[in-house]
Amino acid sequence: MRIKRTTPTTPTSGVSRRTRLTAVATGLVAAAAIAIPSANADDTATFSTAQLKSVSASVLTADVPGTAWAVDSKTNRVVVTADSTVSQAEIAKIKEQAGGNADALTIKRTPGQFKKLITGGDAIYGGGYRCSLGFNVRSGSTYYFLTAGHCGEVASTWYSNSGQTSTLGTNVSYSFPTNDFALVRYTNSSVAHPSSVGSQTITSAATPSVGTTVYRRGSTTGTHSGRVTALNATVNYGGGDVVYGMIQTTVCAEGGDSGGPLYGGSVAYGLTSGGSGNCSSGGTTFFQPVTEALSYYGVSVG
Repeated sequence: MRIKRTTPTTPTSGVSRRTRLTAVATGLVAAAAIAIPSANADDTATFSTAQLKSVSASVLTADVPGTAWAVDSKTNRVVVTADSTVSQAEIAKIKEQAGGNADALTIKRTPGQFKKLITGGDAIYGGGYRCSLGFNVRSGSTYYFLTAGHCGEVASTWYSNSGQTSTLGTNVSYSFPTNDFALVRYTNSSVAHPSSVGSQTITSAATPSVGTTVYRRGSTTGTHSGRVTALNATVNYGGGDVVYGMIQTTVCAEGGDSGGPLYGGSVAYGLTSGGSGNCSSGGTTFFQPVTEALSYYGVSVG
């Protein structure tokens, strides 16, 4: 599930609590999740790949905002993470939708509410919102940067200052929902675009493994670390904003961190999408795998 966090730089009306963009790309540190066992669940049951796929599809069909889910190969279950807005009735709806395969579900709670969140990690401004720059990338001699797709959705031109007078570049395109990435081409030749996140040089990109320690940098909360808890997670932000193939982590993030980089050492991993909680109490954060964005646009880091 992808949490989109965008921080308006000017008052914005008509944006619901569930769909408010947070535009800063930082990781969220997740508090310990509380497992809610399914009634009469048989912990020794073995479910086939087809059954687990069917259960995942049933969670999507239940369409409960504030949920994210992924298959845990170690437990052979579909782990559903529910934020604080999800009611017991909605959890019951998810189980009911799974039907005879409901025992393949493991429900966990996480504090806060999943929201979309807008050198890697530096603030970028556009359309009255603040997001975070993900990674500087290039194709030949042309330079770009990646950020969150839900940031690209709300602005077409990006600036380095809140007054939106110093231009960085303009959108090439964005993909959101389903994915959550955007490509911006630098148009200001006086702006440096090093292949780094802060002082950390980035030389390659990859997909992390479950359990990997990762770092996130964003314009609201700076740099925080956590670990990867799931891959290929689906996140339902509400309002039809469902994203797929996300990296789920325990790194904290807040509004304005959207689009910021997830990395480990010199390796780029992802772009901040959204999540729940904050960097005081913790939460769960989701990231768009950067390898997918690089392949889609035909660009590279380094």
